[in-house]
Amino acid sequence: MSGQSEICNLFMPRKKNPTKEPKASRPYAPGYGLPQTTKGLLPWKWAEHRLKRSHNYWITTVKPDGSPHTMVVWGLWQDGLLVFSTGSKSRKARNLTKNPRCVLCTEKAHEAVIVEGTAEIADQAARRKLLSNYGRKYKWDMSTMRDDILSMKEPVFAVRPHVVFGLWEKQFIGKATRWKFE
Repeated sequence: MSGQSEICNLFMPRKKNPTKEPKASRPYAPGYGLPQTTKGLLPWKWAEHRLKRSHNYWITTVKPDGSPHTMVVWGLWQDGLLVFSTGSKSRKARNLTKNPRCVLCTEKAHEAVIVEGTAEIADQAARRKLLSNYGRKYKWDMSTMRDDILSMKEPVFAVRPHVVFGLWEKQFIGKATRWKFE
């Protein structure tokens, strides 16, 4: 990786956040006995609530050799994106520089929300919002990192969802839901 400027040039946000809810359907899961109808699908609020409340998120990125790399991150679900900071030399940042596709999962597998998406460098508005809300959620003072985050010296990624799965263990068969974003 040649540096932070490479990250910034590669991933500037391409479009505004989605304003309408994603389209809900059943996941494609042959052999699991999922209903053919849309009756009982989870509402998008169910997934958003869990995305907002999760303390830890698992992120899986792809190494240059094609193998997966999974790590825990802290982040915020804000404006339809999962926003998190990381060091520019971290494995996940280096992976996202080469391949922005990733998977994010909430921490509670019995009420799983799985996000397949693309990471972009967060814009200034998303960074400011992250800085103002991060301390409340994590009881962590980010003031010493503020200048580096706002000056784009260190990356803050915003993961834009393409497909999200909601899997509720208690009611898996009747409630399993897939949301697709346009």
